[in-house]
Amino acid sequence: MSTMNSLLLSVIVPVYAVEGYLYQCLESIRAGLTAEESALVEVIAVNDASPDSCGEMLDGYAARHGDLRVLHLSSNVGLGLARNAGLAEARGKYVWFVDSDDWLPAGSVRAVLDRLRTESPDVMLIDHLRVHENGRLEPDASSGALKDFRLQSLIKLQHTAWNRIVRRGLLEELDLRFLPGWYEDVPFSNPVLIAAQRVSVLDRVCYHYRLGRLGAITATRSERHFEVFGQYDRMLEWVAARDPEPWLRHALFTLMVNHLLVVMGNDGRVHPRQRRAFFKRLAAHYRRYTPAGYAGPSGLKHRLVEARSYTLYAALRQAYRVTKRNPEPSPVVRRILASSPQQAQAATIR
Repeated sequence: MSTMNSLLLSVIVPVYAVEGYLYQCLESIRAGLTAEESALVEVIAVNDASPDSCGEMLDGYAARHGDLRVLHLSSNVGLGLARNAGLAEARGKYVWFVDSDDWLPAGSVRAVLDRLRTESPDVMLIDHLRVHENGRLEPDASSGALKDFRLQSLIKLQHTAWNRIVRRGLLEELDLRFLPGWYEDVPFSNPVLIAAQRVSVLDRVCYHYRLGRLGAITATRSERHFEVFGQYDRMLEWVAARDPEPWLRHALFTLMVNHLLVVMGNDGRVHPRQRRAFFKRLAAHYRRYTPAGYAGPSGLKHRLVEARSYTLYAALRQAYRVTKRNPEPSPVVRRILASSPQQAQAATIR
């Protein structure tokens, strides 16, 4: 059997400005594999016109090891399109998108190969740990969803590309690729899960996700965080075209609102001067995509978005910061908690 026909897994690693982390990532993919297991895996690194020495590091690594394919892009295209470039060259039955500033715990690839061979899923979900700058490892709050095999639970898993290994043929059948812009995982991660006929869950930590890296999108304050709205437009339009069940519409809507609230509330992403504009876009998405009969979370932030009340949202946000230092709820918090949607509407944004 030829190598092309025997390849089970293509690991695609987009690379940009990560010279301090690149070797750790590459080494972790091959670590501990036998010669037989290595023959089932190809690693494709995509140099997205990295401004540092990553290109030279990749070429040197490939020359020393001989089992790394390197693509050099002539201009920077961004994470999603760099993944697409690697996907176009992939020959494995399955693809796994691994970010080059992250790494895999020992035994991860072997565990993935074993499960792929025994179950042949369309999509396989894996668990991960969040890694803080000081090295502290922390479970993700969404990982509990892996305990339940129902789609209703699995879509609550952190919606990233790297925590799901996907049958390459499924992407061809769906004509699904990453789209340009930040938050490129949004219109990719849930669609592949929703479309999959066979889903496997590997309830094992197979990925270490690095937090707070200088230069990472999630740690960069920029107007480009507004691009998340367009990505949700694309994802929800894709889902709507497939006439989903009401519960799925409701669940994806709730996930969207929760995610946008997280982005907006993070000072490391959205500048305080831009928060009102972000809130206005969020409120518009809330009105546009609220499913018929929606009776979702009654949390206060959801209520304030529904009421389009940025004034009360800003007051609540400031009050929460104060109460972190003082566990007793402040009068502002108590007053907002007691307000009705109608009262909140009186403070609506303009």
